[in-house]
Amino acid sequence: MRYLISLFLLFGVLFSDVAARSSKNIGTRKKLPERPHPKPIKPRTAPLAPREPYVEQTDRARKYKVNGKEIPDVPFDIGESYAGLMPISESKNASQLYFWYFPTDNPVGKDDVTIWLNGGPGCSSLEGLLQESGHFLWQWGTAGVSYNPWAFKNLTNIVFVEQPVGTGFSQGTPTATSEEEVAEQFLGFWKNFMDTFKLHNKHIYVVGESYAGYYVPYIADAMLNETNEKYFDVQGITIYDPVIGDDVFATQIPAVPFVDHWPHLFSLNETFMADIHARAESCGYTDYFNKYFTFPPVGKMDLPPQTGNDPGCDLWGDIYTAVSLINPCFSVYEISTTCPVLWDVLGFPGSFAYTPPGTEIFFNREEVQKAINAPIGLWEECSDGVLDIDTSDPSGISVLPRVIEKTNRTMIVHGNLDYVLLTNGTLMTIQNMTWNGVQGFTKRPSDPVYVPDTYWNQNYDYVPGLASTGTVGNTRTERGLTWVEISLSGHMIPQFAPSAAYRMMEYMLGRIDSLGVPSNATVERR
Repeated sequence: MRYLISLFLLFGVLFSDVAARSSKNIGTRKKLPERPHPKPIKPRTAPLAPREPYVEQTDRARKYKVNGKEIPDVPFDIGESYAGLMPISESKNASQLYFWYFPTDNPVGKDDVTIWLNGGPGCSSLEGLLQESGHFLWQWGTAGVSYNPWAFKNLTNIVFVEQPVGTGFSQGTPTATSEEEVAEQFLGFWKNFMDTFKLHNKHIYVVGESYAGYYVPYIADAMLNETNEKYFDVQGITIYDPVIGDDVFATQIPAVPFVDHWPHLFSLNETFMADIHARAESCGYTDYFNKYFTFPPVGKMDLPPQTGNDPGCDLWGDIYTAVSLINPCFSVYEISTTCPVLWDVLGFPGSFAYTPPGTEIFFNREEVQKAINAPIGLWEECSDGVLDIDTSDPSGISVLPRVIEKTNRTMIVHGNLDYVLLTNGTLMTIQNMTWNGVQGFTKRPSDPVYVPDTYWNQNYDYVPGLASTGTVGNTRTERGLTWVEISLSGHMIPQFAPSAAYRMMEYMLGRIDSLGVPSNATVERR
């Protein structure tokens, strides 16, 4: 998620604590029209029935077992899970990555294992667990933990891994300076993980967001290069709002068109708008965007002559500074966010860190750390000193095309309210990428993404389960790559658009053939 850390360092944003959301009715309560709902279903507060563990209870596995009834502030049994530190090699005193593993109770998904990675670099995948795709959620501005009917474990075995070394609870001195080294360390961890839980010969899927646009393709590529299906049988990947290209494509070139598309969410005055349009012209961004943002592409794109490092050309940063004066609670992660800043049990509810007086970071609490087999000590959502130097090329100009060609099941997903990385910037990078012998998409993405109404019927059991149905975005698939743009979603797709994220998981796992067909859910919500 937190690619913004490095982005803010690049642009020198003002906030020093950023580590890197009809008048006639005023005073009256308007009665909303009645909406028909199915009979409410209370959220599950205990396992469906007593059963044998899904994981074979070897000595190696048992030491990682988590008591699902004893997680502080979680008012229900989370079921079977395993967590703790796992070494990245067989060497004595090897560094260790922290993980939390949830076996699925879905028989269709028993042979699939999904890896979830957050970004940063240095940001914890426990954020993804607690606020996006995990079995239980404690999201921004909510009073407590709720059951997640959109949990990915309903579909697949899933493990959330804090990596690279130095992230979250993981132990050891960060030494990686490239994605190749990050992948090598992860593969050492993964082999130990697979041996511990006897997951050999399972289908592997790798999913991540933001800076995981580096992690996921490089790790998947390293696994595929091993040609060892016992441990590394990668079948597909999904990257949400990912870093896959140069910053000038991701942020600067599409920044002014993005503001033009959402004028009422930025509310910038005419003088400032005229200024950024003039500078977009003088920096060459306008001509570049008009020339190269086409379907099919007109040819290979070199970097423009000027970038955000040139005087007057950091339009992304200047826009952020201006909108923050108008809306001091503006969130780069979800641009419709306004004040107040919401409480976040992880301490990072928007563009900057915030922990209200008298509150604690959830994973910093000793009783929580003991309950999840974590080392006792300081935990931060995003850690400094992790991969400060990354010598690897962005995945879009290196390993990503190869992963697409080897899996033919790659998804790149983007929320259209994200200002960390802009939708058209990611699409422009794709249009400069060649895979399976052809450059870019031949047609502009326009096919609908459909979330079936059956999801509403199954999930309107209590407010935390509310999510979109119907047409929720657009998509296109060509030559093994699927692009998806999700409407009204910010940077963290499973957090802002959980039903859409769930549907896309069904597609990546091969449970449905198309995102645009109104077929039913492949598994009943729990």
